[in-house]
Amino acid sequence: MRKPVIAGNWKMFKLLSEAVGTVLALKPLVANATHCEVVIAPVFTALKTISDRLEGSNIKLAAQDCAIQNDFGAHTGEVAPVMLKDAGCSHVIVGHSERRQFYGETDESVNWKTMAALAAGLTAIVCVGEHLAERESGNAEDVVRKQLEGGLSGLTANDLERIIIAYEPVWAIGTGKTATPEQAQEMHGYIRSCVGGSHGEQVAGAVRILYGGSVKSDNIAALMDQDDIDGALVGGASLEATSFAGIVNYR
Repeated sequence: MRKPVIAGNWKMFKLLSEAVGTVLALKPLVANATHCEVVIAPVFTALKTISDRLEGSNIKLAAQDCAIQNDFGAHTGEVAPVMLKDAGCSHVIVGHSERRQFYGETDESVNWKTMAALAAGLTAIVCVGEHLAERESGNAEDVVRKQLEGGLSGLTANDLERIIIAYEPVWAIGTGKTATPEQAQEMHGYIRSCVGGSHGEQVAGAVRILYGGSVKSDNIAALMDQDDIDGALVGGASLEATSFAGIVNYR
């Protein structure tokens, strides 16, 4: 039985005081959410403070990115996964489309970051997804398969027990558009079949696959009704406690 995950990606929003205020408001709103795991991903500068505020709650902490290595050294501006673990994180988002599109992230670097995250004891939320032109040209599955093959290359079946896949069609992120539940299910089913082909049916049946792309409280239930959708990676709707709690408490 795959336990759903509802994760909120705060992107580059919220100064420290705002982040603390949101967390304090969110905690009681999701305290009874035993049906799913709840994860939030603030900016780097808020991680340790938020970790302290989350102590004793059912909310887990994620970082939005990490370095490709855990060894300390001359890597100015980078944050090692082991440092994220030390700051209180249990998860890290890897390969988000914004990192790919604007900051040169590649399938190879996603793979390195995923391996580094696992080595540090973190759960990696590995993102895949196609652009609108790729979907309209009929290449969506090929694009996602290539991202999966590159991002998960060299990982064992045991490694995949600590990986969550997030499917985010780029054309639906922050646009107000969302894939229909049927479109999302079709791609989630395809992703699961790809994992089955590379790592076996047992691993594929256990891996959790999240949907991301303009998820809101009024469409989450229909998405969660699909067989292969195991939760959501939420962007804008996670920035306000009541809005995010409405998604978490979809049932």
